Amino acid sequence: MKAQVLHHYDDALTAPSWLRFEDVPDPILTSATDVIVRIGGAGVCRTDLHVIEGVWRPHMDPSGTGLLPLILGHENAGWIEEVGPEVEGLRKGDPVIVHPKVSNGTCLACRRGQDMHGEGRFPGLDSHGGYAEALVTSARNIVALPKTLAPKDVAPYSDAGLTAYRAAKKATRHLLPGEYCVVIGAGGLGHIAIQVLRAMCAAEIIVVDTSDTSLQLAQECGADHLVKADGGEVEAILSLTRGKGAEAVLDFVGERGTTSRGLAMTRNAGSYYVVGYGEDVVVPSVDLVITEKNIIGNLVGTWAELTELMELAHRGLVHLETQEFSLQDADRALHMLHAGKIRGRAVLIP
Repeated sequence: MKAQVLHHYDDALTAPSWLRFEDVPDPILTSATDVIVRIGGAGVCRTDLHVIEGVWRPHMDPSGTGLLPLILGHENAGWIEEVGPEVEGLRKGDPVIVHPKVSNGTCLACRRGQDMHGEGRFPGLDSHGGYAEALVTSARNIVALPKTLAPKDVAPYSDAGLTAYRAAKKATRHLLPGEYCVVIGAGGLGHIAIQVLRAMCAAEIIVVDTSDTSLQLAQECGADHLVKADGGEVEAILSLTRGKGAEAVLDFVGERGTTSRGLAMTRNAGSYYVVGYGEDVVVPSVDLVITEKNIIGNLVGTWAELTELMELAHRGLVHLETQEFSLQDADRALHMLHAGKIRGRAVLIP
């Protein structure tokens, strides 16, 4: 089959090409519960750029090149192509979306429903992913799609959407009418979180972004207030929240100073949710004691939460803004993402 393969890291992200479009062996079933999915769409994620620049190397590839060559792609949807002999309820041609973490289902974290912290592999980061014509995964990672949803239209939900959903869901558990939630970054994840917040709580939603295009998208997704990130965003948020700050701040950037500004936008006893990453969160411990602010990290969500998100999509309460590229154009999609030229999410279609 054809696939896009990473052969070398590029720490500075300056190479004209990062991937090679080449023939690779077809995936095979090695376990009785394995499933092969014919890819209908593979999301292009900023995490893919972080993989290319080596950010994940200490966690997934400490030797430096032990995992390379690697097929990227951890946001995948498509159709069932083949199943192992112990798989029930899935047939060839069924449309599905794939939870990104292939956990074994029997470890303590899995049994507690914390799939993303379970033992197992993460295709696209530590094993071959979905920038290809097909992918092997486990039956327990599969979420069946209703006929209203096409794989190419929902693939980025499997990580970007799921991560945004998990963070927004946490926030909605304490946000009340008359309170405020700030979303920093209305890009691929942020625009999904805005819709989840709109569907699941009655708080006022304030969106902060450097891009007028992203702010327009945020307005279309249901934001109540738009704030341009021009250096005066903290003051603007404090003005909108009567000087107190927001009860919840969801930071989908996590770099270029957003962490300090995000905490400054958070009211006392409020919660700052870190989703994007790239810089350190630096705060004096005495400030945490005095303000009682919560700093909460967010990884990808659970299989159950992916099922919940698909229900919101099926009901038309969330919608993905996507740009489609052929699998052969993966490098172009990645370079456009790096340059900030993707509105919403890019999706590769074999």
